[in-house]
Amino acid sequence: MSANIRRVRTDEWERVKEIRLAALRDPVANIAFLDTHENAAARPDEFWQERTAGAAEGDSVHQLVAEAADGHWLGTMTVLVERPGGAGALGGDVITVPQTHIVGVYVRPEARGTGLANELIRAAQECSWSITEPRIQRVRLFVHESNARAEAMYVRAGFKHSGVSVPVPGDETRREIELAVERD
Repeated sequence: MSANIRRVRTDEWERVKEIRLAALRDPVANIAFLDTHENAAARPDEFWQERTAGAAEGDSVHQLVAEAADGHWLGTMTVLVERPGGAGALGGDVITVPQTHIVGVYVRPEARGTGLANELIRAAQECSWSITEPRIQRVRLFVHESNARAEAMYVRAGFKHSGVSVPVPGDETRREIELAVERD
C-alpha cells in the first residue's frame, strides 16, 4: 500500500484524537491498548493538544502516521525513547541501554493485509536508529500473550522474543511479552 509515513504535526491534534479513538473501538483494543475508548473520549481538548505537541516536537516521543494520497490517515505508531537508569514505559523495569519502545500501534481495517504495518514498523526502526542522543541500541515492544496476530507480524518484521514478560497492568493474571530488535 502506498502511504506517506511521517511524524505528526502539532496542529493535527484533532486527527490524533480521532485515530486514537478509532483504535480504541477496534475489537482487539482490550488486549492491544492500556486505555479504553470511554476514558480517551472523555479527555479534554487540551490533553490531545499537549499529547500531539509532545509527539510532534519532543525528543522523547515520536508519533508516526501513515497518510494516504488523499490525506486520510491509515495507521499510526508511537516511538518512546527510554534512557538508561529510567523506568520503562510499562513500569517495573529499569532501562540499562538506550532504547526505544514502540506503542500505540494501529492500522485501520481497510489497510490491514497490505504491508502497511510492516512499513510503519520499518519507519519506527529508522526513527529509532536516527536518534543520536542517546544513540539507540535496541527497539522493543510488548504484545499481549493472546494477540497472536500482532505477535506474528512483529516476528515477521524481525523482532525476536527477549525472554522478558510482565503482568498486564490492571490484570495480573495475563502477560505482555517483550519482543526486540538489537542495533547491528
